[in-house]
Amino acid sequence: MRKLASFDRPAQQTSRLVIAGAIHTVDAQGSTATAMLTDRGRIVAIGTAEECRDAAAALRLDPEVVDLGDAVVVPGFVDAHAHPLMYGQLMTWVDCGPEKAGSIPEIVALLKAAAADLPAGRPVRGYGYEHRNLAEQRHPSRFELDEVAADREVYLMNASGHGGVVNSYTLALNGVDRDTPDPEGGEIFRDADGELTGEISDAACNMLTGVHGVKIGHHGPNFHLADEPEEHLRQLDAATQRFLAGGVTTIGDAQVSRREFDMYLRLAEAGRLELRVSMYLLSHLLDDALEMGLVGQFGNAHLSFAGIKLYADGTLGGWTAYFPDGYVGDPCRTGQLYHEPAEYTALIRKAHAAGLQTATHAQSPTAIEMVVSAIEAALAERPDDDARHRIEHCGLPTPEQIRRMAAAGIRPVNQPQHYFNWGEGVEQAIGTPGERFNPLGEFEAAGVPFTISSDAPVAEPIPLEAIQTAVTRVTRRGHKLGPDNLRVSAGAALRAHTYEGAVSLGREDDLGSLEAGKYADFAVLGADPLSVEADEISQIPVLETWVAGERRYAMARVEALT
Repeated sequence: MRKLASFDRPAQQTSRLVIAGAIHTVDAQGSTATAMLTDRGRIVAIGTAEECRDAAAALRLDPEVVDLGDAVVVPGFVDAHAHPLMYGQLMTWVDCGPEKAGSIPEIVALLKAAAADLPAGRPVRGYGYEHRNLAEQRHPSRFELDEVAADREVYLMNASGHGGVVNSYTLALNGVDRDTPDPEGGEIFRDADGELTGEISDAACNMLTGVHGVKIGHHGPNFHLADEPEEHLRQLDAATQRFLAGGVTTIGDAQVSRREFDMYLRLAEAGRLELRVSMYLLSHLLDDALEMGLVGQFGNAHLSFAGIKLYADGTLGGWTAYFPDGYVGDPCRTGQLYHEPAEYTALIRKAHAAGLQTATHAQSPTAIEMVVSAIEAALAERPDDDARHRIEHCGLPTPEQIRRMAAAGIRPVNQPQHYFNWGEGVEQAIGTPGERFNPLGEFEAAGVPFTISSDAPVAEPIPLEAIQTAVTRVTRRGHKLGPDNLRVSAGAALRAHTYEGAVSLGREDDLGSLEAGKYADFAVLGADPLSVEADEISQIPVLETWVAGERRYAMARVEALT
């Protein structure tokens, strides 16, 4: 019998007095301090250096002094919606994003170079392309990927994470031809003559995952590919370091199956879980969770169960979000709903009746309406002023839906980097209404607390980039998306990526702000995001990241200055 792994014991054994140019506490008063006393992973006092020294003397502590000079300290960023294992997995793939390739021939060249270095028969996998960022303004075809390899699988994942393009070998290997029907919840794309283009979306990606993939059918898309457990652990380790480098100390994993759950337990047992993870189990596991009696949050400071993740529709980036009248950019596409409204309402009712928080992916007004209506019905049956049901992404809610979200206490969890990376594409897809994509300013005006996150690997876990985009609404190409009333202040954006993230995870008693009694999770920045020009926020270096009073990441100062 293995002994219980004590991975919740505080690592900090030496009290510390942290002194900085400014410490933004993100508390209810929006206070700014200059010193913070920490002990055994918690904040003991915060204020001036003199006040913290007095507190240390009263507690008979002899703290080590950590003088950060004129650096700025903020709470550790909370990335309330991310996919760490998938992100770590993609780090082993070929980066075909806009900074690496601006055209289809450049993507093919990157994949060819990778194929030349791989053992015979090993699949070639790339990620990160967004067709509207390519010179050709279209998806690559299977014939173009055939140039990479004709004797092995080639898969190029779209930046949305909800599909991509495969080569002819992959289609033939899986017995897919022009007469193969689309799977429920996905599409195998064809051209005007009915010929396979190689593009696949959502549940059609089942062909890549094999018999041990995440087979979740109509409960949502399937895009996690299986590797050996030890490889998954290495991937999670690598992803963890990237999150820490961005100043992230807490993650909400928004797609947890048995595989992810197992990997987190293994990582924790090995003492390698350096940040905090709140897990959302996929909805196909709802009955299993209820059978085991998981009717509320459980876990410890580093690994916890938070709720149930559902899908209403697809993605705006991949044009699979549900627009029943078709896309302006492609009237033949409508996207899809993953549930009929009555079926989805029953799932929400079941989870809510058990006291479980739900987090539903929904992008289009039709999908958001299904979610809001279901939550309203569940609350009418069992009132709960603090249910905190979430809508993930919540890309295009109507003003009336936003008002109803405020009344029902529904929390949107948004990703400004989505429109930083491909915001113009939403307008191309659905027309002028697309400029309202992620309407943070409208949420704020309606009294709807919003949360900012990355959705990594759909975007890199770089909170300062997300905050800048929330403030400016300027895309990677320099296009400003929508009117100024959709923007928010830097202070509001910082709060959305710290305190509101903690609230969305049910962790605000311990995390999200720098206050006495809370965990000493914080990021050390090279400049003040609340005082620099808005278009400079993303350039601020993250110098250090601390979790529970211990430094878990440090950028070399020479690196920070170059």
